[in-house]
Amino acid sequence: MLLGNERKWTDYFTFCTDHKVIGIQYLVTAFFFYLIGGALATAMRTELATPAPDVVTPDVYNGLLTLHGTVMLFLWIVPAGAGLANYLIPLMIGARDMAFPRLNAIAFWMIPPSGILLISSFFYEPPQAGWTSYPPLSLTTGMLGEGIWILSVLLGGTASILGGLNFLVTILKMRVPSMPLTKMPLFCWAMIATSLLILISTPVLAGALILLAFDLIAGTAFFNPTGGGNPVVYQHMFWFYSHPAVYIFVLPLFGAISEVVSVHARKPIFGYRAIAYSSIVISFLGLIVWAHHMFTSGTPPWLRMFFMITTMVIAVPTGIKVFGWVATLWRGKIAFTSAMLFALGFISLFLIGGISGVMLAAVPFDIHVHDTYFVVAHFHYVLFGASVFGIFMAVYHWFPKMTGRMMNEFWGKVHFALSFIGMNLTFMPMHELGLRGMNRRIALYDPQFTDLNVIATIGAYVMAVSTIPFLINAVWSWRYGEKAPANPWRALTLEWQTLSPPHIENFEELPELITGPYDYGLGYTAERDPEELYAHAVPAPAS
Repeated sequence: MLLGNERKWTDYFTFCTDHKVIGIQYLVTAFFFYLIGGALATAMRTELATPAPDVVTPDVYNGLLTLHGTVMLFLWIVPAGAGLANYLIPLMIGARDMAFPRLNAIAFWMIPPSGILLISSFFYEPPQAGWTSYPPLSLTTGMLGEGIWILSVLLGGTASILGGLNFLVTILKMRVPSMPLTKMPLFCWAMIATSLLILISTPVLAGALILLAFDLIAGTAFFNPTGGGNPVVYQHMFWFYSHPAVYIFVLPLFGAISEVVSVHARKPIFGYRAIAYSSIVISFLGLIVWAHHMFTSGTPPWLRMFFMITTMVIAVPTGIKVFGWVATLWRGKIAFTSAMLFALGFISLFLIGGISGVMLAAVPFDIHVHDTYFVVAHFHYVLFGASVFGIFMAVYHWFPKMTGRMMNEFWGKVHFALSFIGMNLTFMPMHELGLRGMNRRIALYDPQFTDLNVIATIGAYVMAVSTIPFLINAVWSWRYGEKAPANPWRALTLEWQTLSPPHIENFEELPELITGPYDYGLGYTAERDPEELYAHAVPAPAS
């Protein structure tokens, strides 16, 4: 007999400790902030459609710029990854909940006040120093707005640390006994690497922000050069977190894409161990590349060489993952579902962002294009092209498990087409803008850059419109969509071996793992009743 299969809608607005409720709370909250961050970006691109600052004042533009970056990074991508991990990890490892359910709920409930604080600052004194908040600029642009920005990021960072600790303990201690590390879904491997990065690097950012707050409020001079402080030390502390943060954003989606590609191509993942271990290697290397953001900050030449080499080396484990995904697709029975289309978009866009990342690792090229739109194009191909496409991929793939309903595939493909066109139309021209010398973070620019900026603005509008079919599709499908079977994709990982949506304690009896998570085409079948699969799956006779 199943254990309590019903959740009330009010549970999603309360301090609930069920990891599935918290996962959906994270995802819905993150998407709400994605809409706000997107609206801020659309306003910025509208301003940049013409060379003159004729839509908003430069001060308002600075506020839009700061809030857009902060919202998208700390209130959209990070919470969305945490939402996926919260929902999936206990189900994937056969556990009934996270290791620390109350801590899990506390971590989520730090996100809404963090976001509300940040957004509300726009209406009285928006922070204007950008998402990096470099001193001395951040110490001179308004104490109230900057103070709120620091508090908001500290709240989000604390939530991130609590979540990372919970993921790590849950994965290492709560797997079913029949699941060794080498048969664990790759999403869980990615979350181990992500959690290690969070636990090591986030406290350093917190320390930098607390010292910055002292400079701002108490008049100390840790980073304030007028009092003898050193602003470059802040840059070191900031980037020690903020470069690994790229992998904190992307690694969970690396894990998710490994699940999606294998299922929708009906093939075993190519190079399971290489992909799993490469996550750990990325996590380690991610901690020793931060100073490539500071090649123009007076970094000595010998140190530039060290960070140039480590930054280039990190392309190796990342390339191993991409190779593994492409090899998995090779000669697979690919189903071009919405999830698979977003996965293919993820791979292609991340590849472009990765190549431009290797270019920026080279000291001479980085100095040439530093603080130009080439950098903007690079990190948006990584952070929007990979992360956002990865999040949508995951939503289309696991929506049936979360809601018990299928999403509409036609509108999913419309969403993908508009997103892919809009993304490339917006950010591809920025490579050329950067190479021709257009600075970023400005509302006023030379008229020679107008044509490319108009194209980028049109692309931003297309991306804004692309959100509409997704929003309608998600709401309509959740309410009226076709009912989903327990395992609509015939997947082999444990989350598909229980009801859709799962009952409160996930499994009536903890499942026993017999097959590997990606053993497609090896004689195992996912056609049976999900509750019988792991008890009765048998290997095919040897040919």
